[in-house]
Amino acid sequence: MKLFPKEIDFFEIFDRASLNLTKAANLLVVLMEKFDNIDARVKEIHETEQEGDILTHDIMKKLNKTFLTPIDREDLYALASRLDDVLDLIWGAADRLSVFKLKESTKEAISMSKDLLTTVEVMHKAMKMLKEKNYSHVQEYCIEINRLENRVDRDFRDALGKLFDEIKDPILIIKWKEIYEHLENASDKCEDVANVMEAIVLKYA
Repeated sequence: MKLFPKEIDFFEIFDRASLNLTKAANLLVVLMEKFDNIDARVKEIHETEQEGDILTHDIMKKLNKTFLTPIDREDLYALASRLDDVLDLIWGAADRLSVFKLKESTKEAISMSKDLLTTVEVMHKAMKMLKEKNYSHVQEYCIEINRLENRVDRDFRDALGKLFDEIKDPILIIKWKEIYEHLENASDKCEDVANVMEAIVLKYA
């Protein structure tokens, strides 16, 4: 019988969750740019979303079983939940493309998806630095995430303006508005992840 159970490496699971999220964001960019085989591409994104759910459940399950955690339990819980939120919104945006039977992409959707991918990549780097307790780098990456979130906000406003200016079909406006909102909300959730990381840094630095 083991007196001291093996310590669970939460950051290793977070690294995998973050990598999985990057994969989903990458697939979304490809989907927006190529705009072909929509259903197959959307299915692939759905598979990464399900993989993300498994990783989130894994983190939650281990949190319930572990007495000692590397950082506060509520911070680990918040980090897992926020990462999952970003992934859900990426999947939501992709799913709408399929449901709405859209025929072509927009420059704005491609641009917002690319900025979202960049944000998620920075988030993955921040996660690695968090594991290494390299807190000054975590803060730098969090500042970068906030900057990118502001950029997506501007993209979103411009995209809406263009939509109402140039598109005559009200149904098409409603469809794209919903997709843009999903992308903008995903970017907001990335900022939430950054806020959790910054709170962790403030506690442990």
